[in-house]
Order: sequence, then structure tokens, then C-alpha cells
Amino acid sequence: MKFTDQTGYSFELPKIPERIISLVPSQSELIWDLGLSDSLIGITKFCIHPKEMFQTIERIGGTKQIDFEKLRKLKPDLIIGNKEENDKCQIEVLRRDFPVWLSDVNDLNDAYGMIDAIGKLTGKHDEASRIIEKIRTAFGQISNVRLAGKTAAYLMWNEPFMAAAGDTFINAMLCENGIVNVFKNKKRYPQFELNELQKEQPDFILLSTEPYPFNLKHVNEIQKICPSSKVILVDGEMFSWYGSRLRLAPDYFNSISY
Repeated sequence: MKFTDQTGYSFELPKIPERIISLVPSQSELIWDLGLSDSLIGITKFCIHPKEMFQTIERIGGTKQIDFEKLRKLKPDLIIGNKEENDKCQIEVLRRDFPVWLSDVNDLNDAYGMIDAIGKLTGKHDEASRIIEKIRTAFGQISNVRLAGKTAAYLMWNEPFMAAAGDTFINAMLCENGIVNVFKNKKRYPQFELNELQKEQPDFILLSTEPYPFNLKHVNEIQKICPSSKVILVDGEMFSWYGSRLRLAPDYFNSISY
């Protein structure tokens, strides 16, 4: 069968894949939740959920630092990655020898499309449809977000400081919560100095727990420099993981306090 991924790349799969490698944490969790634990043979060191998967499946490096020797020894018949999270040059190398399906997820509709497509790729379309329905239902129940109507900057990296801009999945999640992103007119992940952010005077500065592990020390440091904003830690997985974990995100959003 012929498949086309979310970047427009097409390839043939002669049969339902039985040896799958996933190069993205949120999609690894999705593959596991689709009931494909026996087919999943390789993940990255960042694919930490669920715990059983992380402990039992072979790890083949990082999302942008793939161990090609390990990967080739596993002889996958399908590799699943992401346009942004994986390195373009490494993906091009892999495509010389393996079918590689890439997602490109910037909002909820893209996430639904990714889940549906992976379900079709792996013979788990019904299971994928059920996961999508659970996510849709959960997002229909967002109702108690204390930050709704407020302005915010979502910081996801330190040294240099980087924020999520308007054309990112994180921004889509902010919008789902009614939060106005002060970087909405920027592209991807702009760098900035804290004194620049201070001039924006957002109501909130959200420090993500991933990919950079912001903690309470950073909260206190940034709060001193930006006293007019309220600085809080947020669970980065809930704002940036676009697989089956999305069904948990709305409850988390409803619970955010400050």
C-alpha cells in the first residue's frame, strides 16, 4: 500500500509493519497505547512514557542524535518520526534504506490527523479512532482555566531564553486555554533577553518542565527580573506532547493554579 506522511513524502509498505521504531516521545507513547507493544522495537532515550516501554524497549539514541548502528541492527520495517523533532539530514539518510513516516503537528487537527494516519499505517485504525474520540471529549470539557483571558509567555529553553511563538503546537494549546501568547506574531522559537520580556509585561510567564527542565530556582530568578508578571512552572508534556497523552491535558489545564 502507498502512504503519504504529513510532510508530503510518499512510500510503499508491502504489509502491516511488524518491526517499528519511533523517534519521538509522544508518538512512541501513542504506538504503545495503540496496542503495538510487541511491534515496537526501538525508541529514543527521551521516550519515557509509559515506564514499562522505557524499561523494556531498545533505545537508539536521541531524537536528533540517532545511533545508526543500533538502529540498523534492529532491521525495522517502519520508522516513525516528526519534521521538527528529528534532524532532517538524519531522516534523509534513513530514507535510503527504510520507510520513514514523518508527522508535522502544529495544532489539534494536525494531531488528530497524525493519530489517524499512524492507526492506518499499523493496522490499528479502530483503536486510533477511539483515542481521537477520547481527546475530543476531554477538550470539550476545558472549563476552569484560571489563566483564560490573560497574556503569557511560554518559555521552553534557557541560555539563551527561547519561547514558543504563534506557529507552534504549544501556542495552539495556549489558545485552547484562552491564553494570549505575547509571542504570537513571532516564528517558531524566538530567542530573547529577559529585559525584552519585561517590557512586554505579560500577566504570566510560564516556565516549562521540558525540553529545558525549569525549576523553582528559575521561577525565583525570573520573578525578580520581571516583577510585574507572575512566574509559574507548568508541565511541558501537557502543552507539547501531541499523541495519546493529549487526553490527559484538559484536566491538567483545568487544575493550573498560581
